[in-house]
Amino acid sequence: MKKLEHAFEHFLFTSRWLLGPVYLALVVTLVVLLVKAFKQLWLLISTLMTAESEQIIFGVLSLVDISLVMNLLVIIIFSGYENFVSKMDELHEHADRPEWMGHIGFTDLKLKLIGSIVAISGIELLKAFMYVENLSDRDLGWMVGIHLTFVVSGVLYAFMDRLSHH
Repeated sequence: MKKLEHAFEHFLFTSRWLLGPVYLALVVTLVVLLVKAFKQLWLLISTLMTAESEQIIFGVLSLVDISLVMNLLVIIIFSGYENFVSKMDELHEHADRPEWMGHIGFTDLKLKLIGSIVAISGIELLKAFMYVENLSDRDLGWMVGIHLTFVVSGVLYAFMDRLSHH
């Protein structure tokens, strides 16, 4: 019976590697977003002389938005892999290793995720405000409501996390 228990536990422990392809898919998603960023940059450069300032600002905000999503994906890939799959022992001494890598736990990861969602939502709301004349009051109300929901959720989650540490 003990051998069966040990084999089952080993099987469960090994099953964490099923997350590997998911992290690989997220890396491919980084490539997709990189292509999208270059497409946005090309559009920004090609219309530079004829674009209105709002269009330029919208393009820059779109690049910032893509950058935030890509940064979030990198945090999720590295932290998730190190927390749930395997430690990257060979990279601990690498000169380019980010300071936070290996130190972000699951709770920290969730806080960073919520913070990034709030930032991304804020940028999307700012982009919408630039063309507010094209939006109905209902659409704008929903956008503000959703953003405020993200903000309140983030604050409440951070507050609960702080309470749990005391």
